[in-house]
Amino acid sequence: MNDRHEASGPVRYDARGLVEPDLEAPKTALVDGDSAVVDAADLSTRQINLELRRLVYGEGISEVTITNPGAKHSIAVGLLTRCRITIDGSLGYFGATLGDGPEIHVTGRVGWALGENMMSGVVVVDKNAGSLTGAALRGGDLVVRGHVGARTGIDQKGGTILVGGNAGSTTGFMMQRGRQIICGDAGPGLGDSMYDGEIYVAGKVAALGVDCIEEDMTPQDEELLDRKFRIYRMDRPDTFRKFVCGKQLYNYDTLEPAERKLVL
Repeated sequence: MNDRHEASGPVRYDARGLVEPDLEAPKTALVDGDSAVVDAADLSTRQINLELRRLVYGEGISEVTITNPGAKHSIAVGLLTRCRITIDGSLGYFGATLGDGPEIHVTGRVGWALGENMMSGVVVVDKNAGSLTGAALRGGDLVVRGHVGARTGIDQKGGTILVGGNAGSTTGFMMQRGRQIICGDAGPGLGDSMYDGEIYVAGKVAALGVDCIEEDMTPQDEELLDRKFRIYRMDRPDTFRKFVCGKQLYNYDTLEPAERKLVL
């Protein structure tokens, strides 16, 4: 008896050698040389992503513009190649996640978990982003020119998050590596339970989280900030404060109950 699961239709290999059902892209894009435009007004999330993957992987298109995205969720996810995607409008949650290489520009707003688990590449948002921006970010640059919500960079493992405005509460929660640059104010619980990495804040900090401390800025920090603002053509605030892990939680499991209370 053959227990192997069979796909409901023919099977094909995509550009990365992965087997997937033979789902048909709508093939509605207007192609001009190495660029293409996809009008997403009448397309579902699946159709948009299928058309995007067909263009990037199947046709070798390097620049794609998606118009009328309608704040749909989970658009431009799992792109594992170098390409440039412009989303002319706003996205819902989980936009531009799981990427490894693409440069994605969103001209509007985005919802929760923008760029979640991104491995490399660049995501730039011209307006605001919701909570969990850059959750579990592993590499690349994630730039939000406006404000971001709570728990930005939760469990961040690398890369850079640059915020032009304010950040919500518990930003940098359980941060492991990488850096965050916040031009505005930060809500309470900044860097709570972080293990490593750096958080730079130009505005006010409502309250630091557990085991987050302030550290003096270095010339290397200043050079990093200058470079990031220069790359993304953003005005840099004059002064930043730097926050890092105090490392009191590194051996938390070995502390006595009374010592744990002191740390927390």
